[in-house]
Amino acid sequence: MTDALSVVLVGAVLLAALSIVWVSWRNGITPMPSSAVVRDAVVREVSRYPEHLRIVEAGSGWGQLVLQLARECPVRQLVGIENSPIPYGFSRAAGALLCRLQPGVYGAAGQGRIAFLRGDLYRYPYEEADLVVCYLFPGAMQRLSGIFRNRMRPGARIVSIYFALPG
Repeated sequence: MTDALSVVLVGAVLLAALSIVWVSWRNGITPMPSSAVVRDAVVREVSRYPEHLRIVEAGSGWGQLVLQLARECPVRQLVGIENSPIPYGFSRAAGALLCRLQPGVYGAAGQGRIAFLRGDLYRYPYEEADLVVCYLFPGAMQRLSGIFRNRMRPGARIVSIYFALPG
Protein backbone atom coordinates (compact mmCIF):
# COMPACT_ATOMS: atom_id res chain seq x y z
CA MET A 1 0.00 0.00 0.00
CA THR A 2 2.83 2.41 0.81
CA ASP A 3 4.50 1.82 -2.58
CA ALA A 4 1.24 2.54 -4.42
CA LEU A 5 0.73 5.72 -2.43
CA SER A 6 4.29 6.82 -3.22
CA VAL A 7 3.70 6.25 -6.94
CA VAL A 8 0.48 8.26 -6.81
CA LEU A 9 2.14 11.13 -4.93
CA VAL A 10 5.14 11.21 -7.27
CA GLY A 11 2.76 11.13 -10.24
CA ALA A 12 0.71 14.00 -8.83
CA VAL A 13 3.82 16.11 -8.21
CA LEU A 14 5.10 15.34 -11.70
CA LEU A 15 1.75 16.32 -13.26
CA ALA A 16 1.67 19.55 -11.25
CA ALA A 17 5.22 20.42 -12.37
CA LEU A 18 4.40 19.61 -15.99
CA SER A 19 1.28 21.77 -15.76
CA ILE A 20 3.32 24.74 -14.53
CA VAL A 21 5.98 24.17 -17.22
CA TRP A 22 3.36 23.89 -19.98
CA VAL A 23 1.47 27.03 -18.99
CA SER A 24 4.75 28.91 -18.42
CA TRP A 25 5.92 27.98 -21.90
CA ARG A 26 2.58 29.05 -23.37
CA ASN A 27 2.56 32.35 -21.43
CA GLY A 28 6.22 33.14 -21.98
CA ILE A 29 6.82 33.54 -18.22
CA THR A 30 6.55 31.48 -15.06
CA PRO A 31 4.22 32.40 -12.17
CA MET A 32 6.65 33.96 -9.71
CA PRO A 33 5.79 34.89 -6.13
CA SER A 34 6.21 38.60 -5.46
CA SER A 35 8.70 39.60 -2.78
CA ALA A 36 7.69 41.34 0.45
CA VAL A 37 9.50 44.50 -0.70
CA VAL A 38 7.48 44.59 -3.93
CA ARG A 39 4.20 43.85 -2.14
CA ASP A 40 4.84 46.63 0.39
CA ALA A 41 5.62 49.11 -2.41
CA VAL A 42 2.41 48.17 -4.24
CA VAL A 43 0.35 48.59 -1.05
CA ARG A 44 1.84 52.07 -0.57
CA GLU A 45 1.07 53.00 -4.17
CA VAL A 46 -2.48 51.60 -4.10
CA SER A 47 -3.12 53.41 -0.81
CA ARG A 48 -2.58 56.71 -2.63
CA TYR A 49 -5.91 56.10 -4.42
CA PRO A 50 -8.49 55.48 -1.67
CA GLU A 51 -11.37 56.16 -4.06
CA HIS A 52 -10.42 53.15 -6.19
CA LEU A 53 -12.44 50.38 -4.59
CA ARG A 54 -12.25 47.53 -7.13
CA ILE A 55 -8.69 46.37 -7.72
CA VAL A 56 -7.77 43.73 -10.27
CA GLU A 57 -4.41 41.99 -10.40
CA ALA A 58 -3.73 40.86 -13.95
CA GLY A 59 -1.71 37.67 -13.61
CA SER A 60 -2.06 37.05 -9.88
CA GLY A 61 0.14 33.93 -9.76
CA TRP A 62 0.21 32.49 -6.24
CA GLY A 63 -2.09 35.21 -4.83
CA GLN A 64 0.30 36.82 -2.36
CA LEU A 65 -0.19 40.36 -3.60
CA VAL A 66 -4.00 40.16 -3.66
CA LEU A 67 -4.02 38.74 -0.14
CA GLN A 68 -1.68 41.44 1.20
CA LEU A 69 -3.79 44.14 -0.45
CA ALA A 70 -6.89 42.58 1.13
CA ARG A 71 -5.23 42.67 4.56
CA GLU A 72 -3.92 46.24 4.28
CA CYS A 73 -6.68 47.88 2.23
CA PRO A 74 -9.79 46.66 4.07
CA VAL A 75 -12.59 48.34 2.13
CA ARG A 76 -11.38 47.28 -1.30
CA GLN A 77 -12.71 44.50 -3.47
CA LEU A 78 -9.90 42.47 -4.99
CA VAL A 79 -9.82 40.18 -8.00
CA GLY A 80 -6.84 38.09 -9.05
CA ILE A 81 -6.79 36.66 -12.56
CA GLU A 82 -4.52 33.68 -13.27
CA ASN A 83 -4.51 31.09 -16.05
CA SER A 84 -2.03 28.60 -14.58
CA PRO A 85 -4.09 25.96 -12.72
CA ILE A 86 -1.66 25.16 -9.89
CA PRO A 87 -0.96 28.75 -8.74
CA TYR A 88 -4.65 29.58 -9.25
CA GLY A 89 -5.71 26.64 -7.08
CA PHE A 90 -3.17 27.57 -4.42
CA SER A 91 -4.27 31.22 -4.30
CA ARG A 92 -7.93 30.31 -4.21
CA ALA A 93 -7.38 27.83 -1.36
CA ALA A 94 -5.22 30.31 0.57
CA GLY A 95 -7.84 33.05 0.12
CA ALA A 96 -10.67 30.78 1.27
CA LEU A 97 -8.67 29.63 4.30
CA LEU A 98 -7.77 33.19 5.35
CA CYS A 99 -11.38 34.33 4.91
CA ARG A 100 -12.46 31.49 7.17
CA LEU A 101 -9.73 32.02 9.79
CA GLN A 102 -9.76 35.84 9.84
CA PRO A 103 -13.07 37.10 8.43
CA GLY A 104 -12.60 40.47 10.15
CA VAL A 105 -9.42 41.05 8.16
CA TYR A 106 -10.09 39.35 4.82
CA GLY A 107 -13.88 39.38 4.73
CA ALA A 108 -16.09 36.37 5.32
CA ALA A 109 -15.94 33.63 2.72
CA GLY A 110 -18.53 34.12 0.01
CA GLN A 111 -18.90 37.87 0.54
CA GLY A 112 -17.06 38.65 -2.67
CA ARG A 113 -14.35 40.92 -1.26
CA ILE A 114 -11.60 38.61 -2.55
CA ALA A 115 -12.00 36.59 -5.72
CA PHE A 116 -9.51 34.53 -7.68
CA LEU A 117 -10.56 33.79 -11.23
CA ARG A 118 -8.96 31.27 -13.54
CA GLY A 119 -8.93 32.86 -16.93
CA ASP A 120 -7.25 34.83 -19.65
CA LEU A 121 -6.07 38.23 -18.43
CA TYR A 122 -6.43 39.58 -21.97
CA ARG A 123 -10.17 38.85 -21.98
CA TYR A 124 -11.09 40.14 -18.53
CA PRO A 125 -13.71 42.95 -18.52
CA TYR A 126 -11.44 45.74 -17.25
CA GLU A 127 -14.37 48.15 -17.53
CA GLU A 128 -15.26 46.94 -14.01
CA ALA A 129 -11.86 47.85 -12.53
CA ASP A 130 -11.00 51.06 -10.70
CA LEU A 131 -7.33 50.10 -10.48
CA VAL A 132 -5.31 47.34 -12.18
CA VAL A 133 -2.05 45.98 -10.79
CA CYS A 134 0.36 44.25 -13.19
CA TYR A 135 3.55 42.35 -12.40
CA LEU A 136 4.09 41.03 -15.87
CA PHE A 137 6.73 40.99 -18.60
CA PRO A 138 7.24 43.47 -21.48
CA GLY A 139 5.37 41.38 -24.07
CA ALA A 140 2.28 41.16 -21.87
CA MET A 141 2.41 44.86 -21.10
CA GLN A 142 2.61 45.61 -24.83
CA ARG A 143 -0.44 43.45 -25.45
CA LEU A 144 -2.38 44.92 -22.49
CA SER A 145 -1.64 48.51 -23.49
CA GLY A 146 -4.35 48.63 -26.17
CA ILE A 147 -6.74 46.56 -24.08
CA PHE A 148 -6.46 48.99 -21.17
CA ARG A 149 -6.78 51.99 -23.47
CA ASN A 150 -9.98 50.61 -25.01
CA ARG A 151 -11.63 48.99 -21.99
CA MET A 152 -10.76 50.94 -18.85
CA ARG A 153 -13.03 53.77 -17.84
CA PRO A 154 -11.76 57.33 -17.38
CA GLY A 155 -10.11 57.84 -14.00
CA ALA A 156 -9.09 54.19 -13.59
CA ARG A 157 -5.44 53.68 -12.67
CA ILE A 158 -2.77 51.15 -13.56
CA VAL A 159 0.05 50.22 -11.20
CA SER A 160 2.76 48.38 -13.11
CA ILE A 161 5.65 46.71 -11.33
CA TYR A 162 9.00 46.94 -13.14
CA PHE A 163 7.66 47.01 -16.71
CA ALA A 164 6.03 50.10 -18.18
CA LEU A 165 3.07 50.20 -20.48
CA PRO A 166 4.13 51.38 -23.94
CA GLY A 167 3.14 55.01 -24.52
